[in-house]
Amino acid sequence: MSHKKFPIHPARPELICWGCDRYCAADAMACGNGSDRTQHPSELFGPDWAEWEPPVEQRRDPPPHPSDKSTG
Repeated sequence: MSHKKFPIHPARPELICWGCDRYCAADAMACGNGSDRTQHPSELFGPDWAEWEPPVEQRRDPPPHPSDKSTG
């Protein structure tokens, strides 16, 4: 069994519940997902939601060990 392809930019995402792969109409949810429909990521994060990547952490050098300090 193959999964349905998830639409990246649906035309009217507010009409569908995106909580499972049934993609029920918002007013006729069959999966028991609850009383509210699950929003599409584009509704939550904007139209560029699929291009988002987590920020890259900058490399930090560890602080010098106290025994490495020269006393002079």
